[in-house]
Amino acid sequence: MVNGATTAGSPAGLVVRRLSAEDLSILALESETVAGHMCKVIVLGEQIGLDRLRDSIRSRLQRVPELSMRLGGVDGEPCWVLDPDVDVDAHVVSYFIAKPLDEAGLRAAVAGVFEERLDRSRPLWQIDVIPQLDGGGSALIWRIHHAVADGATAMRMASGALWDEEPIADAPGASSAEQLSAHPGMQPVTHHRFEALRAAAREAPHPWLRSPFDGHVGARRSVAFARVELAGLHRVAAATGGATVNDAVLSVVAGGLRRWLELHHGQLGSVRVKVPVSLHHPSATTAPEGADPGNRDSFFCLDLPLGSSDPVARLAAIQRATRVRKQGHDAQHLDALMSELAHTPRLRRFAERVLAHPRSFALNVSNVRGPRQPVHVLEAPVCEFYSFAEIRELHALRIGVLSHADALTFGLVADPTLLGDVHNISRGIQAEAAALTASYGVS
Repeated sequence: MVNGATTAGSPAGLVVRRLSAEDLSILALESETVAGHMCKVIVLGEQIGLDRLRDSIRSRLQRVPELSMRLGGVDGEPCWVLDPDVDVDAHVVSYFIAKPLDEAGLRAAVAGVFEERLDRSRPLWQIDVIPQLDGGGSALIWRIHHAVADGATAMRMASGALWDEEPIADAPGASSAEQLSAHPGMQPVTHHRFEALRAAAREAPHPWLRSPFDGHVGARRSVAFARVELAGLHRVAAATGGATVNDAVLSVVAGGLRRWLELHHGQLGSVRVKVPVSLHHPSATTAPEGADPGNRDSFFCLDLPLGSSDPVARLAAIQRATRVRKQGHDAQHLDALMSELAHTPRLRRFAERVLAHPRSFALNVSNVRGPRQPVHVLEAPVCEFYSFAEIRELHALRIGVLSHADALTFGLVADPTLLGDVHNISRGIQAEAAALTASYGVS
């Protein structure tokens, strides 16, 4: 099935795409307490008009086909179906505020919107426009169902629907957060069952590890922001010799978790983290005509070492662990293995349950490359850009990391009944970034 093709047996002119196994799995995760969407928070330096934004997006719908696709079915098979009459006014709405929002108010607004559900009878996205922030400016809270797009696809959608600027292709050595798929060790490989089983063994549950975020997730959400300088982590990675920005990201997350755990749970030896890996072809992040289906990623897991307070030793340990998984092509082998299991749905569902167990990973930390250059929406500069992704049952915390120009931002989503002070983790992340750069003499 080719994206944007008319399927055999479908009504004439109906453009559809079959839902992938990944799409179906994501839709199945949604429940009364778990929503299936991700959320992009875009802070603008100026106020923009609601009607003008609607008109702009309406004129650009053809550039972003996902904005016009809704859930449907052909011959009893679930598909993404083109909606020729997308009501943009229903998808781009004003968020009522009694007064301009400060940072705490914006966090509360994002959390409240995150708790809502997208209407499955329409294309699965919505933008809530915060008309005014304290001190000027405005904000967009853009929800996209994860079945529609992964992180890389969402960046392409933002480029097509929102940014005034045309995307600039990444060049070698570009100063942006690293997509692991771009690493030389992450190129497509021949799938061998033995290597796939060995990779799966590394991802199997570790019964000796407990997760501090294991609990029954409710319907409420809390969010936190963190922002660090991207150039500093680039210089740290370069000084380490072989480390990547993503290794540095995992290191500062580990340090932030260590600070939090020392206060609440005592010192733990390690926390297991799931790291999504983009398998998109590079053109899929910039050009709709070369795009893969909305979700094209895999993952690997590793233990974040929390025993040492030395940020340099922590980064070195994480670098060694990620190198093993890159050299073993774990993400590709796991992707191929799960594709094979799609032919035996019961076995695939069992594998998904095992890989989603809190002893397999405690939290998900995704790092997505955003726009390399400053961008604007209707001539208003994008001052801050955050990414949030939904938590799931038994996993009360998730962290989304996003690069934008010279900044690296962290969006934390938590269940406040299980993790009532998620803002302390975000503060710890910022403090650890400063400690890591200082350890390398980087300012």
